[in-house]
Amino acid sequence: MKFFKLFFSLFCLYLSISFAQNNDLPQDFLTPEFHKDRREQLRALLPKNSVAVFFSAAVRNRANDVDYIYHQDSNFYYLSGYKEPNSLLMIFKNEQTIDGKTFNEVLFVQERNEYAEMWTGKRLGVEGVQDNLGFRVVYNGKDFKSYNIDFSKFDTIIFENFKNDVRNTNDAADLFDLIKTFKEKISFDLMNLESLTNDKIDNKAKKRIDTKILQNLMASMREVKTIEELKLLKKAINISAIGQIEIMKAMKPNMSETEAQGVHEFVYKKYGAEYEGYPSIVGSGDNGCILHYIENSKTTIGNNNLVLMDLGAEYHGYTADVTRTIPSNGKFTTEQRLIYDLVYKAQEAGIAQAKVGNKFSTTTTVARKVINKGLADLGIIASEKSYHSYFPHGATHHIGLDVHDLTNYGKFKENMVITVEPGIYIPKGSACDKRWWGIAVRIEDDILITKKGPIILSAMAPRKSEDIEKMMKLPSVLDNFNLPKLD
Repeated sequence: MKFFKLFFSLFCLYLSISFAQNNDLPQDFLTPEFHKDRREQLRALLPKNSVAVFFSAAVRNRANDVDYIYHQDSNFYYLSGYKEPNSLLMIFKNEQTIDGKTFNEVLFVQERNEYAEMWTGKRLGVEGVQDNLGFRVVYNGKDFKSYNIDFSKFDTIIFENFKNDVRNTNDAADLFDLIKTFKEKISFDLMNLESLTNDKIDNKAKKRIDTKILQNLMASMREVKTIEELKLLKKAINISAIGQIEIMKAMKPNMSETEAQGVHEFVYKKYGAEYEGYPSIVGSGDNGCILHYIENSKTTIGNNNLVLMDLGAEYHGYTADVTRTIPSNGKFTTEQRLIYDLVYKAQEAGIAQAKVGNKFSTTTTVARKVINKGLADLGIIASEKSYHSYFPHGATHHIGLDVHDLTNYGKFKENMVITVEPGIYIPKGSACDKRWWGIAVRIEDDILITKKGPIILSAMAPRKSEDIEKMMKLPSVLDNFNLPKLD
């Protein structure tokens, strides 16, 4: 009886520890079923008797023996859920039988390594991938070299062309060696040596290789979001919108651009967003006229300046993209308001065109028309048809696993998520009255396209000039957050 009580106590302790371990991590990641469904969707799109080959993202070196935080290739993650480097995924159109196993997909992964895991964290390994990600046929990466696959039997071998920027490490099963082995197995390098004559390798083998179709196939899938994806994307967008709200309340003219960036990114971390979806842009005054200004190095934002803030949280792989432009002292000047309200008007016109069936270019076309007329009415350009560079970019792109997510640039479909982001940028020295110089405004929102019309997912963050001014009058939780002065 005592033994039973002891056993039961230990068993309960084990369950409680396991439960705690499982619940101190986020529970709302995409499920293995989601990734499996995506693989099935791709398989249905593949040409007959073909194989699609995907490689994980490369590890990038930051400085000496320190690497950048690893970020998986978006397509690889979308299809597998696997986040580790040095891996290879093959998806077959038809069932294959190799080494006595019958399957239609195979994944090669990082091998478990106790010493390496002590430094860089636990690896799933073969069994972990099978148990957690639902793959049935999994091998260690080192096994790919001896893997008995005959690529010559496929009508088409599909993959994205190589960038040739992958480092070779001491690991014989790293991404460099996986790519090298794959090239050898399909005679890829021979096919790309123009000096070789046709008798060295037959034209039939060359025709089997397709490095272009995969981008289009993946775009056709990724540009329309599933219910599971929309849940994560909406959370990323809401987090980003709250970041914009908090900086509106916290903004002070003596704040630095980096400090403003830090407020946004603190909100992201507070809500459990792992990363920023792209380098944060916080440009005050003339810095806002630099479209992708990421230095954020101005030590004082200054009084009477506009602050253009283009930032987005990445939550479980999905990236928001929200831009607000606010007055540093809480009040727009006359000129700032005129430009701001013109951009808002253009954005409203663009959002109204985010409808099922409309062309991808429609939002930009209508927004540009509004801006050109407005700039002419203000005397900044001579006429609506005048050439200018005050609105030098398109107004729309898709968002998702990438901030500029894959798309085939076709007509809008239900459950696409796009941005609408017109802007006006008038740098110092522009060919207009000096009173407009240094004004930069961009307003960017994330839009869900539905059968009933566009839904502004980032509407939580104020967009109208008067609503921004009202928000900036509210107290901030950071008002009394004062750190010691440093010499």
